[in-house]
Amino acid sequence: MTATRRSTRQIRVGRVPIGGGAPISVQTMTKTDTRNVAATLAQLHELAAAGADIVRLACPDEKAAAAFGPIMREAPVPIIADIHFDYRLALMVLDAGVDGIRLNPGNLARVDKLPEIVARCRERTVSIRIGVNNGSLSRRLRKLVFAGEMSTHDAMAESALEHVRLLEDLDYREIKISLKASDVDTTVRAYRALAPRCDYPFHVGLTEAGTVRTGTIKSAMAIGMLAHEGLCDTIRVSLTGDSKEEVFVGQKILQFVGLRSAGPNLISCPSCGRVEIALERAAYEVEERLRGYADESISVSVMGCVVNGPGEGQLADFGIAGGRGQGVIYRLGKVLKKCREDEMVDELFAAIDDWIASGRPREEVDPEVYEQVLNARPGFEEARS
Repeated sequence: MTATRRSTRQIRVGRVPIGGGAPISVQTMTKTDTRNVAATLAQLHELAAAGADIVRLACPDEKAAAAFGPIMREAPVPIIADIHFDYRLALMVLDAGVDGIRLNPGNLARVDKLPEIVARCRERTVSIRIGVNNGSLSRRLRKLVFAGEMSTHDAMAESALEHVRLLEDLDYREIKISLKASDVDTTVRAYRALAPRCDYPFHVGLTEAGTVRTGTIKSAMAIGMLAHEGLCDTIRVSLTGDSKEEVFVGQKILQFVGLRSAGPNLISCPSCGRVEIALERAAYEVEERLRGYADESISVSVMGCVVNGPGEGQLADFGIAGGRGQGVIYRLGKVLKKCREDEMVDELFAAIDDWIASGRPREEVDPEVYEQVLNARPGFEEARS
């Protein structure tokens, strides 16, 4: 990663710092009914185990707000309350000890109660996220967009600043900002437009990105671009699906952009007519078993033919090169073992386990082993002769 991160002030959500050079944190949102304390806590523990840094909870009414007390007593991660319109809900969750609130000041039904909310936030330095979506623009800004006098992304940036000014007028600056649309272009342009106009950290993502398949692609494009441009401080991947999948995708986006170590990186070839093993089955089996190695920052390669397997394997910490019903297990380009196809996944993980048991010794790729790898490829000797 070579892009320079945008310089921002730093805020905190509980124990997690955001902005000011802090690592980019991954957020998600529970999909449970917050009023069901047991179910919500169970999901929070699942999300913490999956690697979520921060979790946001919906707060649609007073019964949900009342549930924050018992939830906060057992929450394993910092909690943000999602507040809309009703200032009383904000006061209730702040009394319950939440670590942050999502609140657009200008959308409060009683804006005159904003000073009371800010005073309560100030007591514990609770941060406020101002979240602007392209569908939540004020009537004034919406008219300008419909009249062609302002772009949607500029209107989103202006809307955020309008909300920010309400808090700044109360001398409160524990703020982060999100500008989310459901399409990549508007989202990216909105963050770019706002970046030079303030120094508050950015919460980045798409809103209503879609299902796990399409939403992952769209989110990776938007978050990936903004992360590469240094415009991310914390992210959420919004998917119609399991919240754990949101955490997994968010971590992987940051990992692949080079901004986070997020466990194993699987490298597998797409398959073609050269493949002579059950490559897809092997790749999925390796991917599934790697979930048990979430703390290991290793690259693992699964290749199905003699053309790319060994060479690509030099870039991986561990890997398989398969062909003609057999496989070769290697470590940094060095052949460890030959085996049958039905043994190769077990042998791969046996090699990884041996490395872990040996204290994870650091090794470097030895250029001289490349010839050894070539000669180990199934069918190589016949082709050369």
